[in-house]
Amino acid sequence: MALKLDPRTKLFMIFAVSAVVMMSATTPFLWMLRIAMTMVPIGLLTLEKKYASAFRFLLLYSAALVLLFTCISEQSEGFLMALLLGYCCIIAQFMPAMITAWYVVRTTRIDEFVSAMQRMHVPDGITISLAVVMRFFPTIREEYASIRDAMKMREIMLGGGNAARMVEYRMIPLLFSCVNIGDELSAAAITRGLGGKVKRTSVEALNMGMQDYMTILFFSAALILFMVFKYLK
Repeated sequence: MALKLDPRTKLFMIFAVSAVVMMSATTPFLWMLRIAMTMVPIGLLTLEKKYASAFRFLLLYSAALVLLFTCISEQSEGFLMALLLGYCCIIAQFMPAMITAWYVVRTTRIDEFVSAMQRMHVPDGITISLAVVMRFFPTIREEYASIRDAMKMREIMLGGGNAARMVEYRMIPLLFSCVNIGDELSAAAITRGLGGKVKRTSVEALNMGMQDYMTILFFSAALILFMVFKYLK
């Protein structure tokens, strides 16, 4: 059963997780708080039946933590060990914000997002920009999947000795698609009345429920505890 959260709650989740990500975890307790905050969007993705995304994020984040805490030490020598250590640190540091943002993008409809931004009295310029960005990346993902399937049909693959052709036939169409998709999404946003002088109405009735308040309370408490044990203890 999916847990339907208000878009404003999801935005607060991004804010709280991003604030924690910007601060380094130096004690086991701080790492526990960060991991707990990361598990929430992964669990929400699972409830939304986004099993593949949840599993990939969980596997990548868990592998980075295991390598960081058990297999690699700061005294490790060698270029490859240093490279692996840096990679694991980056994943462990920034993956929570990426997971949360991905959950918000994949589970929030544009009309819900725009309605929430209007409720918060956010300027239309910011609302339109964020709405276009939220639709841009999923559309690019679908476009890349289509290009990849077309290249497979033509047997243009990395393992087939056509690495240069693979880059040429995948990246160049994708770059042109990015430009076209950005223009189309901007035009669609304007066509739907975003940015007009008349206040835009919405059929979405946004109401904060108990699940929203509990989620906000959890992330607020985690953020406050992280800051207290980081700077005041």
